[in-house]
Amino acid sequence: MITMTKVRPAAPVAPWLGGKKALSAKIIERIESVEHTTYAEPFVGMGGVFLRRSWRPQCEVANDFNGEITNLFRILQQHLPQLLQVMRYQIASRREFERLRKTDPSTLTDLQRAARFLYLQRQAFGGKPGGVFGVAADRPARFSLSRLEPILDAAHERLESVIFENLDWSDLIARYDGAQTLFYLDPPYWGGESDYGKGMFERDHFQAMADQLAGIRGKFILSINDRPEVREIFAAFRFEEVALKYTVSSGGATDAAELIISNFEPRVGLF
Repeated sequence: MITMTKVRPAAPVAPWLGGKKALSAKIIERIESVEHTTYAEPFVGMGGVFLRRSWRPQCEVANDFNGEITNLFRILQQHLPQLLQVMRYQIASRREFERLRKTDPSTLTDLQRAARFLYLQRQAFGGKPGGVFGVAADRPARFSLSRLEPILDAAHERLESVIFENLDWSDLIARYDGAQTLFYLDPPYWGGESDYGKGMFERDHFQAMADQLAGIRGKFILSINDRPEVREIFAAFRFEEVALKYTVSSGGATDAAELIISNFEPRVGLF
């Protein structure tokens, strides 16, 4: 018998490029159609799907090859009061943003690293790692501890008992695969392989991913932009087309086509 626990969802603690805000409800609906005892995300990012889920299986694994992400989540899980204290008097400032962006995180303590990374991601335009300082004349500052504290508190509660890994996506799949495992994969978009940092992901990894997923014992859900090359590489699996509209900085909207790829037929509303 599968044991799932109802939990309070939380919001992502900072913006993230490709954060899945527009698509998260559809993805989570499909996740919750699957019986599983282990849930694992090889590309957790800022937790745009991970934190928003309402059901917790026996084992949850949040993985990202970016060590700054896993350090932040570990600090949120175990040292939230100390993290808040480190950020207590921080202000929204372009000069401070640039200073912290130039700071080598290896020279900082884990708490300082987490505070630095969170500060940069909260203020980076579009949530892009290493991005530029974002500001809008008609909106308040992007960094405000009074607004951020309840978001961090909810994330702290949601991250209880979560296992954090800092592995390559392929190693994570190999380590946690099993008959009762569900993977959700959110790799970089086709054409944006270097968006998260040089060497983080290569185009030939898509074919390697399809080959590995074809042999797993568990189930998977993968979301990605709808491209002919993607359809060809993942042709062995089930496709669901999703049409979305994304708001752009000018205030308008642009159409986008995405795919939800899986190796099973979802049954909506299982839990």
